[in-house]
Amino acid sequence: MTGGGEASHKRSPRELVCRAGAGASAGAIAATFMCPLDVIKTRLQVLGLPPNSGQGGSIIISSAQHIARTEGIKGFYRGLSPTIMALLPNWAVFFTVYDQLKGVLSNENGDSQLSVGANMVAAAGAGSCHIHCNKSFVGCENETPDARNEARSGLYSGILPSLAGISHVAIQFPAYEKIKCYMAKKGNTTADNLSPGDFAIASSVSKVLASVLTYPHEVVRSRLQEQGHLRNSGTHYAGVVDCIKKVFQKEGFRGFYRGCATNLMRTTPSAVITFTSYEMIHEFLERILLPDKSHSHAQTKSDDHAKPQQESKGKC
Repeated sequence: MTGGGEASHKRSPRELVCRAGAGASAGAIAATFMCPLDVIKTRLQVLGLPPNSGQGGSIIISSAQHIARTEGIKGFYRGLSPTIMALLPNWAVFFTVYDQLKGVLSNENGDSQLSVGANMVAAAGAGSCHIHCNKSFVGCENETPDARNEARSGLYSGILPSLAGISHVAIQFPAYEKIKCYMAKKGNTTADNLSPGDFAIASSVSKVLASVLTYPHEVVRSRLQEQGHLRNSGTHYAGVVDCIKKVFQKEGFRGFYRGCATNLMRTTPSAVITFTSYEMIHEFLERILLPDKSHSHAQTKSDDHAKPQQESKGKC
C-alpha cells in the first residue's frame, strides 16, 4: 500500500509474491497474537460465564484464569490452525487484489495520488473477494450434504449485510492512506518510508473510524446469522429492513452499538498488528526479491533528507 501514485497497473510476478506473501504473513501474525482473546470471546458466547466469575473482577480475566487453570497455555490457542488456514489465502488475496485495483485506477503518468473515491473502489473490490473467499472456505468445512445445506442457510441469511460490510474497508483503507500521507508530509518523507509507529497510528485511527461508522450493520448481520442457526429463537426477522425496525423499536439507537467498545478493544489491536506487519514484511520482501526497487526507495529517502523543502513526485 504505497502512498504515491502507481506508475503502472502491470505487476511483475515478484511484486505479486511480495504483496501476497506480506498479506498472508501479516494475517497469520495477527491471528496468533489475537487467538487468546478470540478463544475467550467464543467460550463466553458458547459456554457462558466461567465458575466464580461473579466474585468481582473482570469477566475476561476470570475467563482467562479458568482456561489457564483447566487447559493450560494450549487452551488459549485451540482452533488457531484452521483460523490461519483461512486467513492465509484471505489476506493474501485481499492485499494483492487491492494493490492491483489501485494500479488499474491510478493515472497513467503515475505521479499523483489516488483520489478517495478511487481508493474506496479498490478497497471495496478487494473486500468483495475477501468475503467470497471467507464464505467459500467456511462452506467447504461441512462434509455432508445436510450439514452443508444447513450451514448455507445460516451463513447466507446474512450475505446481504455482509456485502454491505464492504463499506467498512471502503472507509478504512482510504482513511489509512490519507493518514499515512498526512504523516509523511508532516515528516517530510514518503508514505513508504514511515516508521512502524506511524503505521500503527494510521491503522488504529482508520480502524476505529470505520468501525464506529459501520458497526450498526455488524449488529444486523449478527442477528440475521444467529436466526439462521437458532430456528426457535424468540424474535424472527423477515429481512434486513425488518431487523433494523425491530432492533430500533425494542432497543432504540443504542441497540445498534451494543458491544461496540468491546469489539474495538479486540479488532483495533488486530488491525494494528496486521497493517504494521504487512508494511514491514512487504518492505523486507521487496529488499530481497526486488533489489532495484528497494534501491530506488532508499535513494528517494536520501534525497528527502538532502532537500527537505523540495516536493518530490513520490510524496503524497
